[in-house]
Amino acid sequence: MSLLTKAVSLTLGGRLRAIDRFMREPAQVQREQFDTLLRSLVRTPFGAACGVTERCGYGRFAEAIPVREYDELRPFVDRIRGGEGNILWDAPTRWYAKSSGTTAERSKYIPITAASLKHCHYRGAKDVMALYLRNNPKSDIFAGKTMTLGGSRRLESSDGVPTGDLSAILISNTPFYASFNRTPPPSVALIPEFEAKVEAICRRCSRERITSLAGVPSWNLVLLNRILEYTGKDNISEVWPHMELFMHGGVSFQPYREIFRRLIPSDDMHYMETYNASEGFFSIQDDPADDAMLLMLDYEIFYEFLPVADLDTPEKAVPLEGVEKGVNYAMIISTSGGLWRYMIGDTVMFTSTSPYKIKITGRTKQYINAFGEELMVDNAERAIGEAARATDAEVAEYTVAPVFMEADTKGAHQWLVEFKREPADMALFAAELDGALRRLNSDYDAKRSGDTTLYAPRIETLPPGTFYRWMASRGKLGGQNKIPRLSPSRDYVEALHEMVRNS
Repeated sequence: MSLLTKAVSLTLGGRLRAIDRFMREPAQVQREQFDTLLRSLVRTPFGAACGVTERCGYGRFAEAIPVREYDELRPFVDRIRGGEGNILWDAPTRWYAKSSGTTAERSKYIPITAASLKHCHYRGAKDVMALYLRNNPKSDIFAGKTMTLGGSRRLESSDGVPTGDLSAILISNTPFYASFNRTPPPSVALIPEFEAKVEAICRRCSRERITSLAGVPSWNLVLLNRILEYTGKDNISEVWPHMELFMHGGVSFQPYREIFRRLIPSDDMHYMETYNASEGFFSIQDDPADDAMLLMLDYEIFYEFLPVADLDTPEKAVPLEGVEKGVNYAMIISTSGGLWRYMIGDTVMFTSTSPYKIKITGRTKQYINAFGEELMVDNAERAIGEAARATDAEVAEYTVAPVFMEADTKGAHQWLVEFKREPADMALFAAELDGALRRLNSDYDAKRSGDTTLYAPRIETLPPGTFYRWMASRGKLGGQNKIPRLSPSRDYVEALHEMVRNS
C-alpha cells in the first residue's frame, strides 16, 4: 500500500464507523434522517401547505404528502425555476441535474442543493473507497488515477441556476484535493460529443497510470475497445497494468461481466457495483462475494417501499422496517434535495434485512406484462446471462418487446439481440433462455406451460453496432443513457427494425 493510499484509508475510518452503526441500528438511523428532513420541510411553503409540523410522525407525514412521480413534482420545480425561492427545501436549489431518463423524452430537472451534494452524492463516493479499502487492505489504488467516463452535458444556466448532467455538477464542484488523482480533466470530461470525448480520452489517458475505472458498463466497453484500437494492444492489462477496480452502475453488469474479464485478464481486478442516480446515491456493494448492495442509510434520505403489485395503491408503502425479503418494491425517497415521497421509478428486492441489502430488479415502467407474465428486467438480465454461458456466447446488447396476440395466434416475446460472439446453435440459445426465464419467474412459467398463452421467445440477431447507432440517432450516447431492456410496447423494436432496413 502506498503512503497516499494508507493516508486516505485512515481519513475514511470515521465513515466506516458510521456505516457499521447504521448496519447495527438501521431503524434508529432512518428515524434520525426523517427528523432532520422534517425540520427543513416545515420551514418551506410546500411543508406549510401540507400541514406538517416538527412533531409530525411518519403516519401523519404519509397522510399529508402523496407519493409523487416526476410529472407530479414538476409544477413545484417549475416554480423554483421561475424564481419563487425555497419551495421544496429551506435553502436554495444550487443546481439542476437534467435527465430524460430511460423511457421519457421530456427532460427532468432534478433539484440539487448544497446539502444533497455534500451529504449524499459526495458521501457516497467516499464510502465506495472506504469499503473497497476495507476489503482490499493491500490496495495501491491511489498510486494511480481513476478514469471516469461521465455525462456529456456541460453546465448551462437555467434561470440563473447551473444545469447539466449529474456528472457535470460533480466534476464542476469537486474540491481540488479530491480531483488530483482523477482523469480526464474537466476540459475533456465535459466534452459534449461522446465520440469526440472518447478520442480525447484515448490521447490523454492511454499513457497515464490508471488504477481504476468508474461509469456505466456499456459506455466504458465502447471506450475500452477504442483504447485497444488506439494503442494496438491485445488487452487492457497491457495498456494499464496497475488496473485493479471498476466501479460500475447504471445498468446490470450481468451481460458484460465475461466481456470485461476477457478485456482485463488480471487476477487482481475487482468489480464493485454502486447504485447512484441524479436523485441520490443509494447503495454500494460492500461484500465482493455478495452481488447485492448495502442500502446506505445516513445520506439524508428517508426511504419507503411500495410493493410493485400495489403500484395503484400508494397507501400500502412502508418504511424500511416494514419491508420483507423477496418482494419486488418500487422505491420512494424523501431527500435533502427537496424530493418528498418521490417515486424514483426503480424497483428493488431485498436479499437481506440484517443488514438491509438490495438488488435492482428493473423500472416501474420497464417491464412486460402483456399476458400476465410480469417479466422484470432482473429476470431478463439473469436469463440471458445463463443462456450465453450455456452456449458459449457473448451478448453485447438486447431489447425485448411483446408480440401481441391475434385472432388465431398466441403471444410471444421478441428478443432483438446484438452478439459479440454468436452461439453456434441459436435454437439451443433460445431454449436455454426460455428455460431460465421459466425457472426465475413463476408467472412466466405458467403462461408458457403447454404454450397456454405464450409461445417460446423469438430471437432476432442485429448487426454489430446497431444499438450504438440507434442511441446516437436519439442523441443518447454516453453518460447515464441506457438501452431500454424491456418495453410493454413495440416502439423501440420497430425503430430498430427501421434502422436495419435503412442501413
